[in-house]
Amino acid sequence: MRTRTKLMLGGAVALTGLLVGLRLIPAGQAAVAPAPSRQDTARAASPASSAPLPTAATPGAAPAPSPTPTVAEAGVDAEVEALITVMRERYGARLDEPSVQIRLLEELMRYFQRKSPDRWREELLAFLQKAFPERYQELAATLRNREDYEKWVKDNDAYLRGLGEKERRAAMWDARNRLFGKETAERIWASELKNQAIADTLRTLDATEGATVTQKLSAYKQRLQEVHGEQAQAYLARHQQETLNRFLDLSSIQRELTQMPPQERSRNLRTIRQELGLDEEALQRWDALDQTRDARWDAGARYLAERQALAKEHSGAALEARLQEVRARYFGAEADIIAQEEAAGFFRFERPRQWGRN
Repeated sequence: MRTRTKLMLGGAVALTGLLVGLRLIPAGQAAVAPAPSRQDTARAASPASSAPLPTAATPGAAPAPSPTPTVAEAGVDAEVEALITVMRERYGARLDEPSVQIRLLEELMRYFQRKSPDRWREELLAFLQKAFPERYQELAATLRNREDYEKWVKDNDAYLRGLGEKERRAAMWDARNRLFGKETAERIWASELKNQAIADTLRTLDATEGATVTQKLSAYKQRLQEVHGEQAQAYLARHQQETLNRFLDLSSIQRELTQMPPQERSRNLRTIRQELGLDEEALQRWDALDQTRDARWDAGARYLAERQALAKEHSGAALEARLQEVRARYFGAEADIIAQEEAAGFFRFERPRQWGRN
């Protein structure tokens, strides 16, 4: 009985923590139910046969009060009510959008799979019925489609991995369209479609011969505007670094930047960043970082030249002793880190320089 009592009290403590965390009760009111008295424990532990038999109700007598729910029962109800409040606030006003429905269901799937691994689906559906009764049928159907799609991906994993990128993408879209309907599938995976459109554009730009950095940047910006429409500026603001890196990572852009004189390269890097939405303060920080990186790579090149010369004259402990001096002269406090990298076989300054990236 003591173990059962501890479990019930533990459930009350966990529930209180949840409600405080969700700000549904003030932290100062978080209290645990008092422990049962020794007499209460003794009565609860007595055999069922010792309890008095029920008697017929006396006519006119007041009805017996409803039994008070146990701590565990009250905890479950309060936890569900708290979760309903959170989910309605987070998703309720946007459930016309299929992608929002998917996010809601995936969040609830994670929650109920942790809470009840064997009965999670049954509990999730009961939750949807209580939290969103007017959308229950729609959400339940979306959940079934979501599960069917997940099973299809799992069952066809080996097949999909054996396909090329284009064929794999086509197979996955065929399954999505079949399970959700083409229009709904495109709304659910709208972000993926936009991202893929930009990736295809970058691939085409990278393969375009004769176009300058400026011309490719202009085409990239135009495509961003076409794909994101009225949300283009908001998208750039949220994904500034990602948008910039994807352009700088093009091999053709890196080749052109490598062939430029240092001052022209600096001007081009600044223009790229400015055109993709960075403000003057950010541009100045990048200018300073570029200068720091240039100095480090220059030091790295000189260090590698000295290292190669020393390796021709020394080996073993003698070589390492000389290299410690050279590293300290070029890299100061970072000398030990570079020594550890080289001991592991990594030579950072033998990597290709990625302008604007390292």
